[in-house]
Amino acid sequence: MSFSFLIEFLCPWRQRALVAQLARREVHARYRQSALGLAWVVITPLLMLGVYTLVFRHVMRVRWQGMDESNLAFALRIYAGLAVFSFFAECVNRAPGLVLEQPSLVKKVVFPTELLAWVSAASAGVGLAVSGVLLLVLTALVQGSLPVTALALPLAWLPLVPLVLGLGWLLAGVGTYVRDVGQVLGMAMSALMFLSPIFYPVEALPEAVRGWMVLNPIAGVITDTRAVLAGQWPAWGRLALTLAAHSLLALAGALFFRRVRVGFADVV
Repeated sequence: MSFSFLIEFLCPWRQRALVAQLARREVHARYRQSALGLAWVVITPLLMLGVYTLVFRHVMRVRWQGMDESNLAFALRIYAGLAVFSFFAECVNRAPGLVLEQPSLVKKVVFPTELLAWVSAASAGVGLAVSGVLLLVLTALVQGSLPVTALALPLAWLPLVPLVLGLGWLLAGVGTYVRDVGQVLGMAMSALMFLSPIFYPVEALPEAVRGWMVLNPIAGVITDTRAVLAGQWPAWGRLALTLAAHSLLALAGALFFRRVRVGFADVV
């Protein structure tokens, strides 16, 4: 089997203009009918941050490993996890319907359907980029300045790209034929939110449970995000292993999607 097609899946450089155009269209379509328009890209994460900080900080009186810190510092820790999870959840929740939502494109023989996962990741990446800016602003407010390690934030988030692409191709391939996948994913994402170190650090878990966190695909990313904002470099060994594992997932997703997409036009 020739694997030259993987270049089109994993590095669609020649199609970058098409990906950007479709992603831009999705972002604008999402907020076209709202009065505030694209301002919701900033307002939504701030509202989420405010609600979660109020509930966990003042209602449930959660403390980060017993530390008595300011509301702003607590919000920074929470938001570092929420930013990663929100990007991941948006891409995964949309994945089963990527093909079903674009019947006009899928039925065009010349349209490369593998780009749909890239478009989904790019449109969700707009929100992640806004979250990144907000995280840097919060960090500067809490610490008085930005640590040099904040430059490594894109590297900490890099494993998310092959992760959402691989899952996107896998779930899009299955979801096109099995329509119940989307319902199951909704419940799975709700569970994953509380099984991820968003509202607590990994170190707060019992030793017997902590080892299982390696199975959580975003746990290491969340931990590294907090580390670089706190003035520490990412755990380079774990980052490399995570990137390699997610890249293998992307490879598996590409192979699966290529195999099943021949029947897409018959079921959409």
